[in-house]
Amino acid sequence: MKYIQKQEPPDGCVFCLAAAQENDAENLVVKRDKHAFVILNRYPYTSGHLMVVPFLHVSSIENLDPETRYEMIELVNQAMVVLRGVYQPEAFNMGANIGAAAGAGIAEHVHIHLVPRWNGDTNFMTAISDTRVIPEELSETYRKILEQWV
Repeated sequence: MKYIQKQEPPDGCVFCLAAAQENDAENLVVKRDKHAFVILNRYPYTSGHLMVVPFLHVSSIENLDPETRYEMIELVNQAMVVLRGVYQPEAFNMGANIGAAAGAGIAEHVHIHLVPRWNGDTNFMTAISDTRVIPEELSETYRKILEQWV
């Protein structure tokens, strides 16, 4: 029920706040590396919707050093392997919305989305009521991904 109830937005950048805290399970952080981390999307399009986020708070990927960009792509690759093991998706959407005009919900902190996809995974709920149906709780998704991550 907490998922659908209106919650006050946190004071500050949600990615910076998650990175700074130690309780990874509470913040849905599944992997930390040197320059970036992987976090579950709190409002996923599908089960397993992950984001790869640099620790550095910048609005665009070209503002990152090459090591961070490389690490982010490596984390996307690792995440694909993990998601294939957990959910057996048929495909993925991967991308970054750079800037509010491009659809970025958190435009001030660049991040890469990785969304597992299956044939027929969209239904009438999305089309007629702008509502997504997710078949499992985020805590269960977090547990499954964390167990699979090597």
